[in-house]
Amino acid sequence: MQPSVYILASKPYGTIYIGVTKDLKTRVYQHKNNLTKSFTSQYNVHHLVYFECYDSITTAIAREKQLKNWKRAWKIQLIESFNPKWQDLYHKI
Repeated sequence: MQPSVYILASKPYGTIYIGVTKDLKTRVYQHKNNLTKSFTSQYNVHHLVYFECYDSITTAIAREKQLKNWKRAWKIQLIESFNPKWQDLYHKI
């Protein structure tokens, strides 16, 4: 397990969600299967389109806060620099 910041999307250029976790694979699985009542289940935000891994949860949380304060256009640029086709990256983690 490694602390991570991740971005989920409902579809390309759709609703996005930024989160932080200690276990990316398990957390994305929870989102995909609506195991918790949350923003992602309400708006069908289930595609992992971006992630970053960190050595400490403190650093990951700081990065999550930074990304959440970004303008939407910056977030989209970040996603497209990493994943230009907005593919679901769940199988890569």
